[in-house]
Amino acid sequence: MVLIYRNTLTPVEVPRTITAMARTLRLEVDQEDVLREMARIDGIPVSDEIREAIGAHIERRRKDAAFQARLRASLERHRELLETLADR
Repeated sequence: MVLIYRNTLTPVEVPRTITAMARTLRLEVDQEDVLREMARIDGIPVSDEIREAIGAHIERRRKDAAFQARLRASLERHRELLETLADR
């Protein structure tokens, strides 16, 4: 089961079968125009074009040494915080 929030502070428990989540994305008008045209040329929905761009961005970040160093530092800070909470 997964907890999601539907315009509320109270989580709703749903089965893990959800494979996609809706998200609102605000774009500059020129970005929307270019994105829509790229999707049209590729013959795919704009949402697919966006998912491909996000996937490529995630892969770049996974290979980015500076980002990975910040990620490791963040993980360590959170681990220490969780250990502090567990000890009390």
